Amino acid sequence: MIEVHVGDITRLQVDVIVNAANQHLQGGGGVDGAIHRAAGPRLLEACRGIGGCPAGEVRATPAFDIPVKRIYHTVGPVWRGGSLGEPELLASCYRHCLTLARREHMRSIAFPAISCGIYDYPPEQAVEIAVEQVQEHLDRDSQPRQVIFCCFDEAMAELYRLQLEACVRR
Repeated sequence: MIEVHVGDITRLQVDVIVNAANQHLQGGGGVDGAIHRAAGPRLLEACRGIGGCPAGEVRATPAFDIPVKRIYHTVGPVWRGGSLGEPELLASCYRHCLTLARREHMRSIAFPAISCGIYDYPPEQAVEIAVEQVQEHLDRDSQPRQVIFCCFDEAMAELYRLQLEACVRR
């Protein structure tokens, strides 16, 4: 089951929330900053212990003060025109998060719009990749059972809804 939600990812009732992190895992603005603020200072301490995360990969931490089981930190690509591997790196973020959720027996996961903030990924292209990767995963695997695309605003949520409708028609 795939859903679209508008609101604060830290308030969703899911097993895992995904953080659109930077490579240093040190917190920042946008979703990353909101997750770090909600989780409390122990999250930054845990992230420092990990030492970083390359673009396209994922690292997991406890959720601390957020009432979910885990936080998956993934680093999306910075948009540089699309010819430097950005689509594959973004797809890899989703694949790695979904694979880890399956391996850890997580039943639900919420994704933000990875790379669509300060990393300037064109939203329409990012949404197409996100929906495609999630749909492909769910077509071959039953875990996680619930995937939520959590959007900051209604305009982004509408892009996800339109892409999901297009997938259903195929």
